[in-house]
Amino acid sequence: MSGRFVRASKYRHVFGRSTKKEQCYDNLRITNNAWDSNLIKVNPKFISVNWEAGGGGAFAVIPVNERGKLPEHMPLFRGHTAAVLDTDWNPFDDHVVASGSDDGKVGIYRVPENFTLYTNSDEPADVKPIERLSGHTRKVGHVLFNPAASNVLASSSGDYTIKIWDIEAKSCQLNLKHNDIVQSLSWSGDGSMLVTTCRDKKLRFWDVRQQKPVHELPGHAGAKNSRAVWMGELDRVATTGFSRMSDRQLGLWDTRNPKEPIGGFTVLDSISGVCMPFWDDGTQMLFLAGKGDGNIRYFEYTNDKFEFLSEYKSVEAQRGVAFIPKRGVDLHENEVMRAYKTVNDAYIEPVSFIVPRRAEIFQSDIYPPATGLKPALSGSDFFSGKDSSFPPKISLESLYEGQPAQEVPSDPAKPRSEPAAAAAAPSPVKTTPAAVPSPTKQEPSPITSRGPPPSSLNENKASMSAMASKFADKDEDASSDTSSFEEVSKPTLASRQDTRTGLRTPSPTKTSSAPAPAPISEGASFSGETVSTPSRAVSAAKEPEATASPSSKSAAEGIRGVLQEMKSLLAKQGQQLQEQGEQIASLTREVAALKSKIA
Repeated sequence: MSGRFVRASKYRHVFGRSTKKEQCYDNLRITNNAWDSNLIKVNPKFISVNWEAGGGGAFAVIPVNERGKLPEHMPLFRGHTAAVLDTDWNPFDDHVVASGSDDGKVGIYRVPENFTLYTNSDEPADVKPIERLSGHTRKVGHVLFNPAASNVLASSSGDYTIKIWDIEAKSCQLNLKHNDIVQSLSWSGDGSMLVTTCRDKKLRFWDVRQQKPVHELPGHAGAKNSRAVWMGELDRVATTGFSRMSDRQLGLWDTRNPKEPIGGFTVLDSISGVCMPFWDDGTQMLFLAGKGDGNIRYFEYTNDKFEFLSEYKSVEAQRGVAFIPKRGVDLHENEVMRAYKTVNDAYIEPVSFIVPRRAEIFQSDIYPPATGLKPALSGSDFFSGKDSSFPPKISLESLYEGQPAQEVPSDPAKPRSEPAAAAAAPSPVKTTPAAVPSPTKQEPSPITSRGPPPSSLNENKASMSAMASKFADKDEDASSDTSSFEEVSKPTLASRQDTRTGLRTPSPTKTSSAPAPAPISEGASFSGETVSTPSRAVSAAKEPEATASPSSKSAAEGIRGVLQEMKSLLAKQGQQLQEQGEQIASLTREVAALKSKIA
C-alpha cells in the first residue's frame, strides 16, 4: 500500500481528568438500596443524591459550587414513606426535580432560592414536595422528564407500566403497558418516542401518544439488566446488556428498521456490572460507565458505528454516574463533558473530559450549539397531539463570554455548520439533525473533518492546498470521498523536485480533503494568505489562460499533474507535523501527571 489511512477527529485525544479529594463532595450517606438506577442526577446548578435516611425516603440536593467536606446535618428533600429509587431534573427549570419511590408515588420538588447546605441551625429544615402524583400500584423505579415538551414526565413502575404525567394538570395522561418490569427508558430528541428495555429481554420503541409500541423485538439475551439510550436528535439507539455467556455487549439500532443491531452486538468485556450508557449530541460521543468498576469508556459515532476513542481508568469503583448538560461544562478549559461518579457510597467525584489544546479563544469547532432552557412544546400542546420538534439551540460562545445565553436561529433549509472563522477547516460534526424535523427521516452523517481550529499558519497551509486545487479537474472534486478516513499518498521523486513551484491566488473559499499541508521550505515563502513564487512559475500558470492551442492544453495538463503530486507531498508533511504535535501533547500530559503525583 502506497498510503496510510488516518481517521480525522478532533476528539481523538480527549482524556478524563480526575478531581482532588478536597474538591469532591465528601461526607455523604448514599443509599444502599440495590435497585438498578443511576443513584445521582446533575444539572449546572445542583446534584441530587439518593440518601440513606431513616423514617421514610429522602434524597439530598447539593449545590454544584459547594465542594469539600459537607456538614453532618444538611437539609433533605423528604415526602416519601419509603426509599427514593430515582430522581431527575427538569431540563427547562434547574430548580425543579422529580423523584420516584418504593412507596409507589412520584414527588415534584422545587429547590428554594439561594439554597445552601450551610445553615446556622443544628436541625436544618427539610424541603417538602410541591406535588405528589399517585397512580402506580407498586414501586416507581425510574423518572425521566421529556427533553422537548415542558412539564411532561415519564415514570416506570413495578406494576409493569410507564405513565406519562402532565405535571401542570397533576394527572396521568398516557399509559404504556409492558409484560414485566421496565429496566430503563429514554426519550427521543423531539420527545415524541420512547425506547424501553424490560426484564422480558424485549426492546420496545413506543409512539408515546399512540400508547403502543411501533417495534417490539428481542434485545440482549443475557439474564442481567440491559440499558438503552436514544442518541439525541439521530434516529439511532444504543443499548448495553449481556450475552447468554454473561459478556457485556454494546448494540446500535436503527429506529426505523430495528430488526437486529447494526453490525451485530459488540462484546466489551466479561465484567459482571451493568454498563450505563450516556450520549452527548454535541460531540456525537457515547460514554459507557460500568457499575462496580472505575472505568469510563468513550466512543465516537461515525459512519454508523462506534469508534473507540479511549478510556478513563480509576481504581475507585462507582455505583452511580451522571453527566452534566452541555451548557454546564467549563468552556475555558476545553471541557466537552463532565461526569459525576459515586465513590464508596461516601463521596462524589467530578471527572472532566477535555480536548487537549490551547483555549485563549472560544473553540467553535468542538462546541456546536447546545440545547438551552426553552422547550419546543408546552405540555398541553404535547398531549393534544401537536407535531413534536427539537428544542431551540443556544450559542455556547455567548456563555463563554459571560453573556446571557443567545438562541441560535434554526434554518431547516440548511444543515448546521461551523462559524465562518473556522472556514479554513470546517468540521460538520452535526449536519442532518438540525435540518430534519423528525428523527425518523434522517440519515446519520459521517464526520468528515475534525481538525483543530485554524491559526494564521494553518490558514496559510490551507491556502497553499487550495491553490493547488484550483487547477485540478472539477470532476475530481465532485467525486471526492466523504468518509472520515484520509488517504495520504506516498510522494514521488518528481514531487520533491517541484516543491519550489507555487501560484499566487486569492484566499480559498473551501478546504481540501487532505490535512493542512506544511510550509514549503525551498524557494517559496508565505505572506498572509498568498505565496511569493518565482516569476517563471507564474508565467507558466498564466500560459494556459492566454492561448488555446494544443500545446497550451498539454502544458496545462502537465501543470495539473505537478500540482497534484505537490499536494501529496504537502499532505504528508502536514500529517508528520500533526503526529509530532500529538506526541508532544501526549508527553506533556505524562509529565503533568508525574508532577501531580510527586506533589
